[in-house]
Amino acid sequence: MSGYNKLSRPSDQRKAILRNQVTALLWNGRIVTTKARAKEVQRIAEKQITKAISQYNNTVTVTKSVKDEKGNMVEQQFEQDAPAKLAVRRQLIAELYNIKPNKLEKESKSQYNARTKDINFPVIEKLFREIAPKYVTRKESKNGQGGGYTRIIKMGPRRGDAAEMVVLEMV
Repeated sequence: MSGYNKLSRPSDQRKAILRNQVTALLWNGRIVTTKARAKEVQRIAEKQITKAISQYNNTVTVTKSVKDEKGNMVEQQFEQDAPAKLAVRRQLIAELYNIKPNKLEKESKSQYNARTKDINFPVIEKLFREIAPKYVTRKESKNGQGGGYTRIIKMGPRRGDAAEMVVLEMV
């Protein structure tokens, strides 16, 4: 018996569907899908959240010599990812799709570009900056109980093919 559900799809289609749904779950916080897909997405998403939690605050301070506007050499300190965090970041980039952030209401194109200029992978940044710290504080309040970052809520059968529909959401 295999360790995963094949979802009646060729491997390339199955991987694309799961990758898309995991990305949507992390970006939006909830998705509506079939029960079989939700179980697979839940399995993958929880592993990725666990990776992010283990390395989200692992940074190092680096001092570099840079030229200022007058051409003088000045030493500045920068906050960078530690090698272990960088490795996890690259793994997550390989496993998730890149989503552009939505344009806010009444926001001009130049304002949108200024707001999103320094963020190359918004889903990964959200995972490290918002989701991981939230679950670390939850873990501390539950006396070290980790995992269980998502839940499945049944909705009933889908009209047409009677597939069991569920809502998969972040806790």
